[in-house]
Amino acid sequence: MAKASQAAAPAVEKISLLRVLGPAHVWALGVGIVLVGEYMGWNFGVGKGGAYAALIACWFAGLLYTCVAMIDSEVTSTVAAAGGQFTQAKHIVGPLMAFNVGLYLVFAYTMLEAGNAITIGFLVDTVANMAGHSGIDQRPFIILSIMFLAWLNYRGVLATLNFNLVITAIAFIAVILLFFGVAPWSADSPLKHADLMAGDAALPYGWIGVVAAMHFGLWYYLGIEGTTQAAEEVRSPARALPFGTMAGIITLLIAATLTWYVCAGLMPWEYLGQAGVPLFDAGRLSGSTTLMVLLGIGTLFSTLASANGCINDASRAWFGMGRDHYLPAWFGAVHPKFRTPYRSIIFLVPVALVFALGAPLDQVITFSILSGLLEYTFMPINVILFRKKWPLDTIKRGYVHPFHPLPALVLLALCAVTYFAVFLGYGTQLIAMVGFYIVVSLWFHFWRYRFVKRGDQFTMPWPRPRGY
Repeated sequence: MAKASQAAAPAVEKISLLRVLGPAHVWALGVGIVLVGEYMGWNFGVGKGGAYAALIACWFAGLLYTCVAMIDSEVTSTVAAAGGQFTQAKHIVGPLMAFNVGLYLVFAYTMLEAGNAITIGFLVDTVANMAGHSGIDQRPFIILSIMFLAWLNYRGVLATLNFNLVITAIAFIAVILLFFGVAPWSADSPLKHADLMAGDAALPYGWIGVVAAMHFGLWYYLGIEGTTQAAEEVRSPARALPFGTMAGIITLLIAATLTWYVCAGLMPWEYLGQAGVPLFDAGRLSGSTTLMVLLGIGTLFSTLASANGCINDASRAWFGMGRDHYLPAWFGAVHPKFRTPYRSIIFLVPVALVFALGAPLDQVITFSILSGLLEYTFMPINVILFRKKWPLDTIKRGYVHPFHPLPALVLLALCAVTYFAVFLGYGTQLIAMVGFYIVVSLWFHFWRYRFVKRGDQFTMPWPRPRGY
């Protein structure tokens, strides 16, 4: 009787995320999150150290993120699961590190999402002032943007990243057209680098200003590592993740350098260092109404693309932690129709709204940078242990990053410099963030870890690590 009833019982179907994405979607996710950094935020580094300091920070941060992209491409093409670096840490380092890395990801992306929403409200207010309507309430536009993008993510990842692909491409093309529009090779070009960067304006605070500028130099590229969150939803992780990530960092290096060049040639460093939407200001100062409108559209599209990608990435990290019982398993649910981590998407909406409506932009940016910086500090440790435990001849990788362990060591050194840069301007916030992560680590160790299914942690079909 018991055997007969078991045979008659219907099989339970496990609902999983859909594998529908390709390399272009990975590019759209990585560049879409980051390109807003060219439209706003990076210029606060000019205020820290001057225009030249911001350029040096741009290139050193570019080196940092090139290391990040190479390391991520190797490890993620091998550990292809939702959660990205959280899942990597779970397999390679251990549960406590995985829990912290998961929180770093969620805070970095949620704070960046809040910063994007603040920028959308600021942009609407700026356009309204130009049209003669002052005193516009920005809050409805902040709320509407977050709610709309959360709904889009709720409905499906393919539509979400198709939307990102289109608007990110438009925003990137706008930067290219601005460069050609100001015609730096022409005698009539409005760019005045020689006048604006002469004398003390070059490095107003000396070389310590260059170090301080590294704080916001990260904003040119912060979020490119989010491509790892698509690992479980791409059709071919070994091909799509390395290609999309490396193409993304190349795109951002080009956009960052062109952005600095045009903005530093149109605005004095004192104004540029505190401008809310510097590329839109550059469009206005170019003397072309077409460029002004195009850069206004580009600013709006870049902020929407970034917030959209942040919702995608934060929800996947939260979902991965819930599925593995690092958080309540309720968050690990997949929508039966849309195949998205819908509960995680919904849960993080009010968190983003609280910061978007109640915190200043530079504080929100710093929260995001610090969380990202803690994650980048983990990555060198992660890849060194990965190569040590599973050498190249033991498991197949989709991509092998060159010059190991040099990129890991360079990344670690640049992270140390950036910590010092953040401490110079936001030391209290840095100490508070580190203290917060210590407290939640203790909570996880003494309470939450008892709910983690320890036997289910290792899900990759790999041989035992060397030295096991």
